[in-house]
Parts: sequence; C-alpha cells; structure tokens
Amino acid sequence: MRRVRFRDPAGMVRSGEWHGDAVSFADDTYDLDEVTLLSPSDPSKIICIGINYADHAEETGIDVPDRPMLFLKTPNTVAAHGDTITLPEGKEQVDWEAELGIVIGEQCRNVDAADAESVIDGYTVVCDISNRDDQQEEQNWVRGKAFDGAAPMGPVVADPEHLPDDADVQLRVNGETKQSSDISQLIFSVPELIEEISSYMTLEPGDVISTGTPSGVGGLEDGDEVEVEIEGVETLRFTARRD
Repeated sequence: MRRVRFRDPAGMVRSGEWHGDAVSFADDTYDLDEVTLLSPSDPSKIICIGINYADHAEETGIDVPDRPMLFLKTPNTVAAHGDTITLPEGKEQVDWEAELGIVIGEQCRNVDAADAESVIDGYTVVCDISNRDDQQEEQNWVRGKAFDGAAPMGPVVADPEHLPDDADVQLRVNGETKQSSDISQLIFSVPELIEEISSYMTLEPGDVISTGTPSGVGGLEDGDEVEVEIEGVETLRFTARRD
C-alpha cells in the first residue's frame, strides 16, 4: 500500500490510500483536485545524511566519511507534494538534492542494524533543498538547510515491500534529468543509518531520515518545475519561486 495524508473537501485531515490520480479514505474516493495533499508524515525532526553516495563526494571534493555525516532539518522545512517553495531571498545558489526518505513507525532508541526493519513504517521521497550561500559560511548549516520549505516530501509513504534493493533515484528539472542513480550506491545502508542515529537520539513515529543524494546537484531558478522519482515509492513534484 501507498499511504497519503490529505485534507478532504470538508476540511478534515485524513490518512488514506494513494491511487495515482485519486485518494481514498474509508468508502470515499476523491480526485486530486478535490483535496489538499499534506506531507506524508508529521515529523518532529528530519535527520539528514551528508555525503552518502561516492559520486556526490567526488563532485563536491569531500572525502568519503568513515561514519554517517548527520544534520537536522526542523519541522518548518516540511513542504508537500504540489507545493510552491519560496527560495531564500538574495541567495545565489540554492540547490536540489534528490533523496530516499525513511519514515519511522514507532518510538525507538538504540536499534541494532539487524532489527532496523522492525521500526520502519515505510519510505517516501525527499528533496533536500540547500542554500549553499550560507551553508558554505557556517558549520551548523541552520541557514543553509533549515529555512521554511527546505524539505518537500511525499506524496506517499510506501510500504517497505514496494522498495527494490536497487531502486532508481531520479530528479528532473523542467523535464530534463539532472540526477540518476540507485540506492544500491548508498555508502551507509538504511539499517546502518538507523543504528547510528538511534544510538544518539530517540526517534519518534513520523520522523524522517533523509538518506543522502547522488551526484548531479544544481541550482534552482524561479519557476523551475521539479520532479523527484524513486522507483517503488512515487514521484514528488514541486515548483521553485524566487520573490
């Protein structure tokens, strides 16, 4: 199943099933233009991984790390499928980064890699939008990574069985492919990431781990239409805007 959160025509927030061109809750089915899609989960935090594909390390000139590089995005960064993302004013380089998102299903701490699957609710699509102007000037990346709308995700949470071990990851801007890889190229696997992160912090239901991006990152411009597709999950779409 691919699950979706949406606001129905009466204004009620529902968790239902995704059908591609429609969503359903109980016995009711709605066309997408009848509802407002919401982020697929409501995370208390998004834990992101830097440099988790070797080709991205090469393009950035950064050595492959010996442990996962972690940083946080806060709840204000969450945006939904179909949203328009306003890029930070006055910043020259604001990049796209296509990523597989792990959605946590239960409160957990100190999870062994061998048990990681038991705490996964499913998978979603994330775009880690990055303000490089400020990221290059600071160590904690708050300005670079945690501005409003910096983590569009969705449209669904796909049950784990839908995700192939070598699922393709692609990002297109205005129909042109900019990133293309697959998750078999991850330096640190999903179980390894859950073990490492949960050794430091409690993960809550709905929290998202964004697993890193392959090579091909680039700058967003006003009016860009972005599609991030992960095989077995879905395609996330959003628009970039500069004020």
